[in-house]
Amino acid sequence: MSKTFHVHQVSDATGETLNAIAKAALAQFEGVTVQEHAYTLVRNRRLLEKAVDQIQENPGLVFFTLASLELRDELIARCKAMSVPCLDVLETPVSMMRQFLGTPETHRAGGQHEVDQAYLLRIEALNFTIQHDDGQSLDTLNEAEIVLVGASRTSKTPTCVYLAIRGLRAANVPLVPGIPLPDALLQASNPLIVGLWASPERLIQVRRNRLSTMGEKRDTDYVELESVRAEIAATRKLFDRHEWPAIDVSRRSIEETAAAIINLLAERMVAHA
Repeated sequence: MSKTFHVHQVSDATGETLNAIAKAALAQFEGVTVQEHAYTLVRNRRLLEKAVDQIQENPGLVFFTLASLELRDELIARCKAMSVPCLDVLETPVSMMRQFLGTPETHRAGGQHEVDQAYLLRIEALNFTIQHDDGQSLDTLNEAEIVLVGASRTSKTPTCVYLAIRGLRAANVPLVPGIPLPDALLQASNPLIVGLWASPERLIQVRRNRLSTMGEKRDTDYVELESVRAEIAATRKLFDRHEWPAIDVSRRSIEETAAAIINLLAERMVAHA
């Protein structure tokens, strides 16, 4: 029986930073069973005590981000007493920033989540993306920063949502066999237009799963191999004809696809500078 390792994440904010770091680190290890424990909004001794009790019950590695020096020192001392390794994941970046900027940090908990102009822009981007999902609101498509086009089930919507969370106004337009492209897409001059495609085998797998969740069991051209091959070949020719950059999403995560799109956008901005 494999051993279960415990990883504790103690944060005085939402815990998103810790979760991302822990997941990125854990992705480098295979064949291990890890149970993650998250403690968020830990901003007083009572909540810290509750986290420490759980750490004591299931000893393991502790990642933390605590702006309060008092809580930080308390957690470090308690972990040391239990012989539990703990790491302040922001200590090195903050220290480097302090030296580089020549100014001390404020020790403000959750500062990155304050409602500032950047936050409001992300909300605006998310609203825009929802309004422009699946070919909607074509009359304002040119206001997008990014437009994703592709066949059904090529991850257009979740990728757009991820981009919106990053503050980018993203829209998507589906490519349907036999249906011409909307004029608004062909005439759009502002957004970066990116084509998404997947291998026929991968696309059929995703589409079958989708149909299964909908209770549909009949075979149609939507999941017929030769039809899907022809559909993907046509979409790729379309991307080439319009000189739209294309990304194969067959084995990419949403985050990887979005990162590739952000790189394309950055290259475009440099080229037009």
